[in-house]
Amino acid sequence: MAEERDIVSISLPFASGVAAGLFFFSGTAGPPWAAAAVVSVLLAASVPLVPLVCRKELVPPEVPVAIMFLVAGLFCAVNSILLGLSGDSGPGWSLPQVAVSHLRDTIDGIPYASEGTGALVKALLTGDRSDLPGETVRVFRDSGASHILALSGLHLGMIYLLLSRILSPVGNSPSARRIRYFLIIGLSLFYCLMTGAGASIVRAFLFIFFGETARLLGRERSSIRIFLFSMTLQMALMPQVCTTLAFQLSYLAMAGICFVYPSLEAVYPASEGGHGFNPMRRIWQSASLSISCQLFTTPLVWLRFHTFPEYFLITNLLALPLTSGIMVLTIVTVVLSALGICPAALVCIDDRLIQLLVTCLEIIASL
Repeated sequence: MAEERDIVSISLPFASGVAAGLFFFSGTAGPPWAAAAVVSVLLAASVPLVPLVCRKELVPPEVPVAIMFLVAGLFCAVNSILLGLSGDSGPGWSLPQVAVSHLRDTIDGIPYASEGTGALVKALLTGDRSDLPGETVRVFRDSGASHILALSGLHLGMIYLLLSRILSPVGNSPSARRIRYFLIIGLSLFYCLMTGAGASIVRAFLFIFFGETARLLGRERSSIRIFLFSMTLQMALMPQVCTTLAFQLSYLAMAGICFVYPSLEAVYPASEGGHGFNPMRRIWQSASLSISCQLFTTPLVWLRFHTFPEYFLITNLLALPLTSGIMVLTIVTVVLSALGICPAALVCIDDRLIQLLVTCLEIIASL
């Protein structure tokens, strides 16, 4: 509990400082830029003075720490403006770019029978939606499944689970755990860079990084601490990312999962001993997850788009399990196709499942 209180006293003031700095000093007219330069110097000089101003006998010890990180957040935001950093542009690394280009070519070469399947696979695995028909995009939007098309923690999370399963036979010795750690982190980072390092993908990678690091070090993996550490680091590295919708929706959804989902999921307790498959509890867990995310993201979606996905619960209960299966099967299909040994039956099954997903969403969108 003390550690969580400490990270709260650091991360929330820092995030507030970044947001305030971007809000007040991101103007494009001349005077704000000059003011930003002056404030940047003043903020940097004021950081060491905060503990002297806040005497211990007058204020709790958390207050000067919070003020210091508020000032640090302002400093990071102002300097990002002065340096002209952008918020959501991935790094232009050649190797990830070559890899994603090869991946797109491999997907284009898979002989899917249904029109549009290849374009949807490219969107799911690479984030490239340029070949998607407008009707398909509309169906995903109207059914409340747009998050499936946008590369996010959902996609990297599925890849992470797949990597964890594949690497589980490595063992649990100290050396095996280190090997598994570096492989998972390295491959997750490469996929993050390969797909453009968007805000939500970076957030998902940071969650994986902090979670796996805690596991390797034998530390407790607190979802709240991981949430706050990730947000703080991401905003420190790229302050202007907090102005992007992807960043805002990603962290709002994770806030729902961290703060609401555990209580909501506990309403339907597990059976004694926790053994056996309980389909109703699985359905409740999926519904709780969807409701938790929607509670936090709906106000922002309504504010930005004036829409609300009325059937989001049905959509997520049907689409997320299907998408999970499709992602695993599609990855296997793409890998085997790249090796030139993919059976036609596997391509056919993958195609049918993807078309089943689209059909389900078309029915929901028409309600």
